[in-house]
Amino acid sequence: MNKILVVLLSISLSLPGVQSVLASTENQYQRKLAIDEKNVTKHSTKVNGKKFKYTATTGTQPVWDKDGQPIASLFYTYYQRSDIKDSATRPLLISFNGGPGSASVWMHVAYTGPKVLNVDNEGYPLQPYGVKTNPYSILDVADIVFVNPVNTGYSRVLPDKDGKMPSKEQQKKMFFGVNADVKYLAEWLNTFVSRNNRWRSPKYLIGESYGTTRVAGLAKELQSRQWMYVNGVILVSPTDIGIKRDGPVKAANRLPYFAAAAWYHQALTPALQQKRLTELLVEVEQFTLSEYLPALVKGGFISAKEKQHIAEQVAQYSGLSVSAVINNNLDVDNRFFWKELLRDRKQTIGRLDSRYLGIDKKVAGASPDYNAELSSWLHSFTPAINYYLREELQYKTDIKYNMFGDVHPWDRTGNNTGEGLRFAMAQNPYLHVMIQSGYFDGATNYFDAKYTLWQLDPSGLMKDRLSFKGYESGHMMYLRHEDLRQANQDIRQFIKQSLPAKGQAAKY
Repeated sequence: MNKILVVLLSISLSLPGVQSVLASTENQYQRKLAIDEKNVTKHSTKVNGKKFKYTATTGTQPVWDKDGQPIASLFYTYYQRSDIKDSATRPLLISFNGGPGSASVWMHVAYTGPKVLNVDNEGYPLQPYGVKTNPYSILDVADIVFVNPVNTGYSRVLPDKDGKMPSKEQQKKMFFGVNADVKYLAEWLNTFVSRNNRWRSPKYLIGESYGTTRVAGLAKELQSRQWMYVNGVILVSPTDIGIKRDGPVKAANRLPYFAAAAWYHQALTPALQQKRLTELLVEVEQFTLSEYLPALVKGGFISAKEKQHIAEQVAQYSGLSVSAVINNNLDVDNRFFWKELLRDRKQTIGRLDSRYLGIDKKVAGASPDYNAELSSWLHSFTPAINYYLREELQYKTDIKYNMFGDVHPWDRTGNNTGEGLRFAMAQNPYLHVMIQSGYFDGATNYFDAKYTLWQLDPSGLMKDRLSFKGYESGHMMYLRHEDLRQANQDIRQFIKQSLPAKGQAAKY
């Protein structure tokens, strides 16, 4: 009897109708990315007291190889104000986050977009998790597209025409490196701009953290290979963009950040503590350039008297003990500082935003157990972006939204993105650059950002097109409500000021 059932079952499974049902069921439950699709929803908002309507387009768009075969598909969200008749004069802001390996979630639902996280005024998580209207979004002055590079968000590598996934080494060559990243994203942006009829629009690139390396490289790549010229590049909490700051420079540049973090936690002497932060930082920056850096250059040949003097001053500005500074040979690294500053209070401070506090298993040790700020942020961002895309923007998929994707090992060789940005500025008189940094950011500290700005154009002939803005917050300065308002306003002003006047030609 059992043998008969097996035979009947095998016969039934071989019938065409049954095979069709099984195939459709299999396809229904495959966790595959739609290679090329989009979904449009309509919305309204109120920015700086003015109401207007906008559309949100969520979708995927392919990355093609030289033979026109899709090798990946990128997920994006594109916001357009609905009442604009002439897109030729409407700026387009192209937004990237960093990592490398980070989705575009951070600036999307916390900074420039029409919605921001449900957090308190200092950026700490609140329940219920979700989003609320961003009253300071720059959508009033520019349309915005948030792009997720390969393996971030819903973006994914695709199998080849034979159904085989490229090897890890092949993927690295195609996507996962400084120059590969810039090259394929420039091609993708060419398609996006063409599909959305934005060739005549003024264009701006904004990147945060590693995203600053990305957009610095894209400025030249778009200009040189896609013949697409941009009006502005905004570097939020920038990396070194290939401009070296090693040795004594790297060590000295930390001190102004140390002073800011110590000031925030009331760890300085009363005389320093009573100063305004910006007033204090001017003083610390001057000491750093005129005394601290020259002392570090002397290395082991510095005199005992000078070493003692420098150690005392560094201790005073950093909130550390003189002995801690001397025991580190005047070169205090970040991880030690995050552990040491509040050791007597049995607390650590955050890396990306040193306002955040953590507690370790042991008070002893040379570095914190975890990054207090990132643990806090993931409370809010992960549920918010999953809710927002699915329920408000109506983009539904079973693909996992990668807050951080698998992109490593990342090829960092040949990073000349800063020089590329300088070259693009030299060739394009319209191109302006603005840096935005939080004073309490210990990962990409604000004085490093200033140094990068100073070194970007050694000739000094383009410094009128370079600007710096600082904020009393951390890596994601926009999480603090006051800085959300001010930082968006700074972008708004940057866009307006970098748009050429009618009839103003691109020439020197």
